This record gives sequence, structure tokens and C-alpha cells, in this order.
Amino acid sequence: MSENSTAPRLQQIYENEIRPALTEQFGYTNPMQTPRLAKIVINMGVGEGSADKKKIEAAVREMTLISGQKPVVTKAKKSISTYKLREGMDIGCMVTLRRIRMYEFLDRLVTIALPRVRDFRGLPSKSFDGRGNYALGLKEQIVFPEIEYDTVDEVRGMNIVICTTAETNDEGRALLSAFQLPLVL
Repeated sequence: MSENSTAPRLQQIYENEIRPALTEQFGYTNPMQTPRLAKIVINMGVGEGSADKKKIEAAVREMTLISGQKPVVTKAKKSISTYKLREGMDIGCMVTLRRIRMYEFLDRLVTIALPRVRDFRGLPSKSFDGRGNYALGLKEQIVFPEIEYDTVDEVRGMNIVICTTAETNDEGRALLSAFQLPLVL
């Protein structure tokens, strides 16, 4: 697939540079042992979505622009009276990106969105889960260039989980660092 010119830029970089470097660094014998990106899951919680349907629709619209894919509306699993929440109410939206959209999103996240975050000093490298997956949170969706600041009704945060096939945190850290994700020790 490295000869395919329609493949995303980061996918070509992975095939041509990152995979051989990781294979050499960790001494893999089989090319399938080399860690790779599996999926990226983006989740946006809309707490006031249970009261106002328009807030959920706005979140879905914004996440569609950010990810290039229509998100799934998440519903409450349990009723919680403190939050005036009933089972089945809409409380957010999420999208799972794979293949081409995943590489394109990661490229935009690293090159455009993260540098636009106010007072950004890098991502903490302690946010790995022990199996090579990385989770990060953004406080505002307006760091993505697809979102026009004037059309935003409310600034919402989002969780982004980058799932890899790495077995350990060190392998996952090496993979994501090779993709230029600004991890800070």
C-alpha cells in the first residue's frame, strides 16, 4: 500500500518510515508484531442535552465537521435523579474512526488543532492505559479549523482515545511519538 498515492500522508509515513524503525527498535521478527493504530474514538458529553434537544443536534453537527463521519448519539444507561437524568435520554455523541479517516484526523490533530490550544506545553505521557492506548481531553472544540467560532452556541470539550495494537506503554509511546504526537515526560 506504500505505492498508493491516495493513502493519507501519515499512513504513507507509517508504512515507509515508522514501521521499519519500530521493527528495528523492538527487534520484531514478524511484521505483524509491529504496533499500529487500530482506531480513534472521539466522545463529546453534552450534560444539558437531556433538557435541550438543540444542544445534542449542535454537538452532532460539530463532531461531524471535525471527524468527517456522522457520530452516534449516546444515551443514559441508568436513571440518576440528582442530575434529572432518566434512562434512555440523549447525553452525548461519539464516533469511531478507522483507516483513512483515522489517519487524516490524527494528522489534523497533531499539525493544526493541538498547536492552537491555549498555553499548550505538550501532552502528558502518563495517560497510557497499560496496553499502549492513549487518552487525551480537549477543553474546547473550537481548536479545530472546521468549526467556525461565530456559529458555536457553547464551547464543549471532548475525549479522544487513540487505540493501538501495542502490547505495552513503551511500544505505544514509541509509535505515537513517531507520529509526532507531542508527548511530554
